[in-house]
Amino acid sequence: MTQILDTNRTKVSSQIKQHKLVAILRLKQQTDVAPLIDCLINAGIHSLEITSNTPGFEQEIARARAAHKNALIGAGTIINTTLAQQAIDAGAQFIVTPNTNKSVVELAHQHGLPVLMGALTPTDVANAIEYNADIIKVFPAGSMGVGYFKALTGPFSEAQLMPVGGVNLDNISQWFEAGACGAAVSGDFCKVLNTEQERIVLTKLVKKYISKLPK
Repeated sequence: MTQILDTNRTKVSSQIKQHKLVAILRLKQQTDVAPLIDCLINAGIHSLEITSNTPGFEQEIARARAAHKNALIGAGTIINTTLAQQAIDAGAQFIVTPNTNKSVVELAHQHGLPVLMGALTPTDVANAIEYNADIIKVFPAGSMGVGYFKALTGPFSEAQLMPVGGVNLDNISQWFEAGACGAAVSGDFCKVLNTEQERIVLTKLVKKYISKLPK
């Protein structure tokens, strides 16, 4: 059983790195979640996370899993094991944290789910590696800059580092050049879609991001 869980965890983690782009959904109204997910996935997003501070995040994870069998649906802003268990019960396929929490990794791994663990300082990164985090989410990356991110890849050359916070269309290529295994985007993708024109604009934006990903 453990081997099966580990295989699933490795498979999902590999797919996230293969797709290279994760969309972060943090919305104020639950009714806005499903239309946004539909648009993002139809535009070419393969991996997305619904944050725990989005109303009804558990229901929206379950709904997205049922509606989009070929996409990876994760749970974000999982700061403790209580939220992690809620996400697992809802069917999340991966867990994303803003902080470095050993207990969340242990719980997620017991259920065969990879963890994208938040870390900022060298100590955070070292702890995340020790805790066996699958991908290390450098957050908030934009506040520190690409230079800081690249500096982390020196002592932690084997770590799978992903910048989150401050990634945009103008700098996404720089993060990958600095050694990122992937990148997550929130602001540009986290839109309330009320009209067909808004869906068209977002779809075009997603495709621009995808065009900048390393082949």
